[in-house]
Formats: sequence, structure tokens, C-alpha cells
Amino acid sequence: MEDPALLANRLKYKNKKLNKLLKKYKQRDQLQNALIQLSELANTVAELTLLYPAIHDILKQYLPSNSFYVVLQNQYTQSLELSYFIDEKDGISVPIQESHHFSEGVTGFTFKKGETVHINKQEMSRLSKEGQFKLLGTPAEHWLGVPIRQNRQIIGVMVTQSYEVALNYNEQQVELLEFISLYLGTAIERVKKRELLESEVKIRTRAVMQSNEALNKEIESRKRALERQQILFKISELATQFTDIDDVYKQVHRIIRSITFADNLYIALYDKTSNWLSFPYCIDEVGDYCPRPFANGYSELVISTERSQLINRERAEKLIKQKIVIRSDDDVIKPASSWMGAPLKTANGVIGLIACQAYDDKYEFTYEDLELISFISNQIASVLQTHLANQALKQSHQQLEQRVADKTKALQQSNLHLQMQIEERKKIEKQLYHDAHHDPLTGLPNRSLFLTQLEKTLHKYQRHPDYNFSVLFIDLDKFKDINDELGHQAGDQFLIWVSKAFAECIRDHDLLARLAGDEFVILLDHLSDKQQAEDVAKRIIKVMQQPFVMKGQTVFSGASIGITYSNKRYQHIDEIIRDADAAMYYAKNAGKGRYEFYHPLLTAGTSSNKVDAEQHNLSSLTTHFRSTDVIDFSNNQVQLQLLEIFGNHPILGSTSFDVLKKFTAEKSELLDLEFSLLKKALILSETHHQELLFSCAAVVLESDNFTHLCHLLKQHNHNVCLLFSEEELRFASSTQLQNLETLTQMEFAVGLNDFGKDRCDLSLISKIKFQYLLLSSTFSKRVLQQPCFEVQLQGVLAVTKMRQCKVIAKGPAILNFRTLLENHGLQLFFGKQVNYDKDTRGNTLFERTSEPLSL
Repeated sequence: MEDPALLANRLKYKNKKLNKLLKKYKQRDQLQNALIQLSELANTVAELTLLYPAIHDILKQYLPSNSFYVVLQNQYTQSLELSYFIDEKDGISVPIQESHHFSEGVTGFTFKKGETVHINKQEMSRLSKEGQFKLLGTPAEHWLGVPIRQNRQIIGVMVTQSYEVALNYNEQQVELLEFISLYLGTAIERVKKRELLESEVKIRTRAVMQSNEALNKEIESRKRALERQQILFKISELATQFTDIDDVYKQVHRIIRSITFADNLYIALYDKTSNWLSFPYCIDEVGDYCPRPFANGYSELVISTERSQLINRERAEKLIKQKIVIRSDDDVIKPASSWMGAPLKTANGVIGLIACQAYDDKYEFTYEDLELISFISNQIASVLQTHLANQALKQSHQQLEQRVADKTKALQQSNLHLQMQIEERKKIEKQLYHDAHHDPLTGLPNRSLFLTQLEKTLHKYQRHPDYNFSVLFIDLDKFKDINDELGHQAGDQFLIWVSKAFAECIRDHDLLARLAGDEFVILLDHLSDKQQAEDVAKRIIKVMQQPFVMKGQTVFSGASIGITYSNKRYQHIDEIIRDADAAMYYAKNAGKGRYEFYHPLLTAGTSSNKVDAEQHNLSSLTTHFRSTDVIDFSNNQVQLQLLEIFGNHPILGSTSFDVLKKFTAEKSELLDLEFSLLKKALILSETHHQELLFSCAAVVLESDNFTHLCHLLKQHNHNVCLLFSEEELRFASSTQLQNLETLTQMEFAVGLNDFGKDRCDLSLISKIKFQYLLLSSTFSKRVLQQPCFEVQLQGVLAVTKMRQCKVIAKGPAILNFRTLLENHGLQLFFGKQVNYDKDTRGNTLFERTSEPLSL
């Protein structure tokens, strides 16, 4: 029988060997998992700013890495620059201020050495004293840096450090970091190429847009060329169809009138032999022109210089002062406020001129007008000379007639070809005009076309007050619910159905347009009274009471309509749209599914009337609180509540405080009311069993108000977390941010509201210790629609988890919506809403529970 002691030693040896193999395989498994995760990141992450936090999350699974940063070498300046930084001791400001010293510190030492550096605090101090590098920032107990290589070339350093003596890095963890660094350079290169590809796509898109602009310019140029071609056609008709010189003058006037202002026009002929000017054609509102000797007038200036002239009041005074133009005392004709003339040039020289003028600033001629009349003058000069020659030389009439006939035949042949091109261009222009002025979904006129027509209607009403008009501003009720419940495709079909239904409620010559989203407008013209506009509104409300069936589901909507009627006080179309919009909001706040005419009381907040101002004084309104439960979706338990303020406005009804405070321009009143409502919330929380979230404006963090805020918070034994909007904090001053950080140091709870609405700024979460982070509903929806936002959410959850900050999601109270977000790592959502009605003294009026809100 074998000796038991010998058997035990043998088993002990095998056990030790098995443990060693187990440890080896465990290390290999960790390396394999880390490299697989890194490979997936390189294939999915779109930006380097999202790659580093994800790598950090991988490292935290296997080694102490709460303090972690990445430094890369700038290929142009050859300096080491910070790419990612998170640290338990030093804020982000420390490495940014010292970024240009990385080459002098232990990071630069590792970069130059090209090997892994694993040292403790004592070794770091010793090497620093020996002059190997400088100490930067707070010294760590354990420091581990690994070079990052790309194509055998070192491009940067990846560093993790520990500030606790007990948290050191073993050989396996060092080896893991070295393996990750070997593949990090490749991952960085792949992400950079993806970023470069996206940049090239944007550049190509911009080039296409520039090409479209060039095409539009070419179309405009062709259009002008076509207009001039049409003028040539008309002039060619003068040369062939009219034999009477008086008819020629009338046709010239008609051509010029079609392209510019020509109520006052005359044609003058110059006789070199007698040195006289004659006026065979003159249409002028002041008087006729009689033949006169060649003198120093505007006409003589055109003939003597053989150039077109544009003369306004300023230039006229200058010409008179320089004695180029001389006014005699016998001149009884009123001088023109704007004048232009072009010489009639022929092969034999200038034979006269054609001129247009305006009086009393009725019209101001431009250089474009001058260019057009110059173009016409060059063309009609030969025609006039031909007709004049016909009168003087009747014997050559047949020969001239043959020449004109041959020229006409050639022109007709070219006209036929040009006409085909013109028709094709007209079709293109018509389609372009339609696409630019109509909504692509419903085919209705868009905002641009509606505003253009409204401006014409307003000008017509200003000239003829008997032609009344009305504007109906329509906003669809519950349209957001249709989109959320049935999807955007069903929402589009609903908008198409609504547009067709609205079109059947109006006359053929009325204008129905879609402004944006679920907003429609109707322009009713040629009205005799307001009842006609009211009848149209009733028809629309009735038709919107009909159910809409889509995907086997029946939904009911409605329409809130604001109506404005023509009024002499309207000078701009913006005023009409503004008043119609105000009336629409009044109708919506008054119960929806109704119409309201605009009344000046709706905009009384801007009036100087004392009575109106008192009606819009926020301090005199009855306010009440509404709280919404925040529920943990994993156990369906209420965790805390969001407290919001509402007021009973005399016009707008029950409206949120954010809307009500727009009705006052007194900043001091807003600040006083802000502190007053905060005090009521603090008092309410003293008897409330749940923690309350309360929104505050960033103005309370300003230097003059912060002391009052601290005193108020210390005065009450409350359980309130102050919410500040991410948008406000993004533009807050350094003093406001410092005061916010002071609140956290004083152990007052603060939260970040509407995070991710415009951008996802993780630095703000890293710098300030927020207890709660409320994701905006926009960001929550994008997480489910776009993969890149899912990656951003994971980064947010990683940072908030490290900062021990709870994330609350906003969005529709739909089970599928919340279930999908829960799969992404979210648990806290908004639930039912509770109303605490208060009077202006802060006394509770009543409490009730309403249906769940869709935020």
C-alpha cells in the first residue's frame, strides 16, 4: 500500500500544476475577450471620441483603471496631445493646462523609451530626482504606461494609474494592457479612415450643391437670353408688319412698357444739318415736347456722348453744377426725379435717342433698366432709320421690301428652332417653380408661396379696403399621438387625408397651404363679412370629427383654428400670421377642437395698457403644482417625483410656468417668483414622503442671487433635488458653474435636465456630481432609431455609473417604447402625474391623480 504522505504530496503537486494551468487559461480567455470587444469597437464606432470611453469600459472589467488617459503624437507638430482623460484626483483642466508638457513627464519618458513602464510612487519620485522626467499632476501610488504602435512605429501612450496602495497591477494585467495597445493603433487608424470617409461624403455633397447653384444661374442666364430673344422677335415684327411710322413709335413704346416703367416716354430725332431736335413721339404726364435747337439738356448729353445715360436727382444737381446741363428760366416743364436715355445708333452715326422718365419718385430707374433700353435702342435704331428712309425714298420701297422679306424668312426659320427650345425651357421652369413652392408630401402650396400670395392680398386690400380677406391658422390635435402609436408613415397618410378634406371645405380661388408639420393655413379672399370665415372654420372642425382608419385602427383627431380678419392696422404679413397663431393657441388651450377669432387681449402682454398688464402679472395668477412619478421599470415602484408649476391664466387657461413667464418683461419679477415657487416646493417636500425634482433657472446661480439660494436651502429640512437645463449650463458663466459645484460640496442634490437634446456633452457629467440625469425625449427616440446614439447612450451610462448618477428617460408612456429602452440599460421612467393646486399664498387647494402623461 502506497504511503499516504507520498500520495498527498503527489496530489498537492498536481493541484498546484492544475491551478497554474487554470490561471494561464483564464488569462488567455481575458485577453481573447478584450481583443474581441476591441475589434467590435473598431468596426462600429464612428468617432474617436466614442472609442476611448468604450476601451476604458473594457479595461475596467479586468484591472483598476478609474484613472485612465490616452496621449497621441501630432503628426504635424510632433508634440504629444491628450485624446482622452478621466481621473479620480485631477480635473480635466489640469491636463489641458499642462498638455504641452506631456513630453517632459513620465508619459513622454514612456514614449521615448518605447517600452512598458510600471512604477510605484517611490520609483517615480526617484526617477524624477535623477532628471528622467518631471512630476505633473497628483502623484499616483501605481503608474502603468504602455506605448501604442502603428506599423512598428510608436504613435502614443496609453496610461492607467491607481491612487490606492493596495490596488497594484500584476503581470497578467500588465500583459493584458500591452496586448490591447498592440491592436489599439490599428483600431484608431480604422476609425480615422471612417471619419475621413464621412468627411469626403460631405465634401462631395457640398460639390453637388454648388453644381446645382451653377445650374440655377445658368437657367437664369438662359431666361434673360430668352427674354431678349423675344424682344428681338417683336422688333423684327416692327420691321415687317408696320408701314406707318406712327404705328412703329407706338409699338416701340409697347415693347419698352413690357420690360420697365414707361408711362412717360419720348423719341427724339437729331438733324445734323439744321442742328435741331424734333420729337415725333411723346407720351408724358406733364406736357408735350416741341422741336428745339440743339442745346445743353439731357437729350443733348446722350447724343453728344453717344452713350446711354442714367440720371437721378443727385446726378442732375451735379451735372447742373458742372454746367454740363443748363436749365433756362423759360423751362416750365417739371424736372424728372429719375431719367434714362439711350442713343439710336446706326451705321451713319447717332440719329436720335429714346428716353423714359418718372416724376415725384414714382419709380427709380436702375442700371438693369438702362441695359435693357440700350439693348432695345440698338435694335430699333435700324428699324426707325428704315422707316424714315422709306418715307424719304419711296422709289426704293420694293427693293427694301424684298430685303425685309428675306430677312424675315431667315428669322422665321431661326424662330422655329428657338421656339422649340423655349417650349422645352418653359416646361423645365414650370416644374422647378412648382417644386420650389409646393409641399412634397401633400402637394399643397408651401410657406413661401403662401406668404407671397398673402403679401399680394394685403397690398390689394391696402389699395381697395372693400376687398376683405381672412387667414385661418390650423393646428391638428393629437397628431403626435398618431405618429407615436401608428408610426410616421401613418402620420404622413393622415396629413394627406387632412389636406384633401380641407380642400373640400374652401372655394376654388381660396388658398390652402401647409406651413410645417401639422400646421396648415388658409387664405380666404373677396369676403363680405366675418361669417364667411366662421363658416369655413365650422366645416373644417366638422370634417375633423370624422375617424381616420389606418392599419385596422381607428383614431380621432381634431383641429384648433385661429382666425384673423383684414384690418387697417396690418402693415406686414408677419403681424397677420402672429395674430392668427395667437388665436390658434387660445383655441387649443381653451379645449381644442374649436375656433377663435383674434382679439387684442391675446397679445395684451405687449400692451402698455395698465389693465391689460395687470391681467398678465404673474404674481397675481393662481398657481398649482403638478408632480409626475418616476418609476423603476424593473419593479414598478415609485422612486421619486418631478414637480412642475402651472398657473391659471385669464386667457390661456391652465399653462406651465415656462409659458407664463414669457408674458412679463420684468426680470426682477421673474427672479422673485422663481425664489417664491422654490420656497413653496421646499415647504411641500418637508411633509412629502418622496424625493422631489424641481426645475430652476440658471439665473439663481449668479453671484447676486447665489447667497439667497443657499440661505433658502439651509432654512428648510427638505428632500428636493434642483434641476438645471443642459442648454443653460452649456452657456453658463464660470461663476455659475463654480456656484453649482459649491452646491454639491454643500451636499445639496442637483440634477441635469433635458440632456442630449442638442448634443451629448460627457465632460459636464464628469466635472459636476449630479445625482440625477434626465434624458430628453428627443435623445430617447433617437437611441431607438439610429445606432450611433445607442453607442452614445452606453457612454452616458458608463460615465453616470462611475459618477453614481441615476439616469431617467423621458418619452411616450408606451410599453414597447419603455421595454426597448430598458433593453439598452435604462430603468427609470416617468409615470402618472399628481396635481397639487396652490393659491398665490402657497396653500394647498386640492390633490388629484390624472392619467399618465406623454412627455
